[in-house]
Amino acid sequence: MKIALIGYGKMGKEIEKIALERGHEILFKFDINNKEKFTTENLKKTDVAIEFTQPGSAYENYLKCFKANIPVVSGTTGWLDKLPEIKQYCEKDGQTFFYASNFSIGVNLFFKLNAQLARLMNKIEGYDVEISETHHTQKKDAPSGTAITVAEGIISNFDKKQKWVKENAVNDAELVIRSFREGNIPGIHTVKYESDVDYIEITHNAKSRKGFALGAVLAAEFTLKNKGFLTMNDLLDF
Repeated sequence: MKIALIGYGKMGKEIEKIALERGHEILFKFDINNKEKFTTENLKKTDVAIEFTQPGSAYENYLKCFKANIPVVSGTTGWLDKLPEIKQYCEKDGQTFFYASNFSIGVNLFFKLNAQLARLMNKIEGYDVEISETHHTQKKDAPSGTAITVAEGIISNFDKKQKWVKENAVNDAELVIRSFREGNIPGIHTVKYESDVDYIEITHNAKSRKGFALGAVLAAEFTLKNKGFLTMNDLLDF
């Protein structure tokens, strides 16, 4: 598989290592230092693009890949206001786009556990719930895309909560997400249900970026055999 890496920061470098270990070729590594090489012609030489950049540039990166008719795997968060347009490109123009707020297999199991716990807690009186997430200081968006996905899993299954908010709730229908930026932490996400007598807590703590990188490469392999708008649910057959 010939891969174009769009974004060659810490995640891009980790993805490169995993891809090479799995026998793939990194044909291009596009970043701010070689923008002139990020062309449709070069993209057409590849089989798939893996994109980890910034919210402000992600959507235009996707469109350039679509113009070259190559599938895109993206883990960039903070751009989801454009998601309906991306789905339309997949449905009407035959493009392939794989999106995950988090490519870690463990995190996606955490998403499922979170939704199941919310369904169980929905039957019990006296508990409130909140989310906390901690990442490295270079992460731009807050809350993280992973935390938002966790929040959506709770809201869909816990009737008490109707929407998520940053930091402070004004009523019981709001689900608080608390964000912290510290050191070089890859990602910690915690869901806590608390009553007057006890609390129940589930946490996913990423030890390194390796799990995210492996998931992204697995997703790239998956896109070569599948079409349309894809997610980790498709890859893991949840």
